[in-house]
Amino acid sequence: MTGRSERVVLALGSNLGDRAATLADAVHDLAGLAGATLVAVSPVYESAAVKLDGVDESAPRYLNAVLTIDYSGDPYALLDAVNAIEAEHGRVRAERWGDRTLDIDVIVFGQRSVDDARLTLPHPRAAERDFVLVPWLDLDAQAVIPGRGLVRNLLVATGNTVRRAADAAALDPAPAPGGGR
Repeated sequence: MTGRSERVVLALGSNLGDRAATLADAVHDLAGLAGATLVAVSPVYESAAVKLDGVDESAPRYLNAVLTIDYSGDPYALLDAVNAIEAEHGRVRAERWGDRTLDIDVIVFGQRSVDDARLTLPHPRAAERDFVLVPWLDLDAQAVIPGRGLVRNLLVATGNTVRRAADAAALDPAPAPGGGR
């Protein structure tokens, strides 16, 4: 761990299983990471599945949320931690951009720029994804993707098709009584 924390934006999505419960559990898991302090959690949104060939209306729909943490570790340690949380929730990496129980993307990590075989920061497609931008704006109206611009300006180009999820409770980092994995 480094001594100084940086603001990190994480995007969560789930389109298989009990999507809302999976997202709630993931928020709890992320809030409990060593070196992490949960700052904010967005409302839950619903979106169509995006596959390599584009939007797939026949696939199960995603529930999406964004959260911010202050993190005092290194980006690769965080990537390892989010990948472990995904695996704990049954994530299988059989198909690129395939359906999944849980997807957690590191969107920005402070002002850092990284581009290697393991990690690209800022996330290379975040500026094009309304299901990331809309919930992020709920948390920070002045949000910026370093090198890309204001999130609210980037959102205009996406078409903004996501909608608040009517059936999803707010994500609370506190574990449900008697719940959890």
